[in-house]
Amino acid sequence: MKIDCYISQGCGSEEALKENIDRALAAEKIQAEVRIHRIGDEKAAELRLSGSPSVFINGKELQPSGTIGFS
Repeated sequence: MKIDCYISQGCGSEEALKENIDRALAAEKIQAEVRIHRIGDEKAAELRLSGSPSVFINGKELQPSGTIGFS
């Protein structure tokens, strides 16, 4: 499993996000490659992200789509 997390430059949720992912993976006894990407608004809009953080599992975004870029 691959988990990609996209976080805006000013977002302060990185540590909490890492802890939540680690707890969820441990609870489910799943191993995953977790990558954190710090990006700006331009890149977020280019990737059509829903917000910050945006989490993708095996290439599929977990958050509902509809909001483009970081809010």
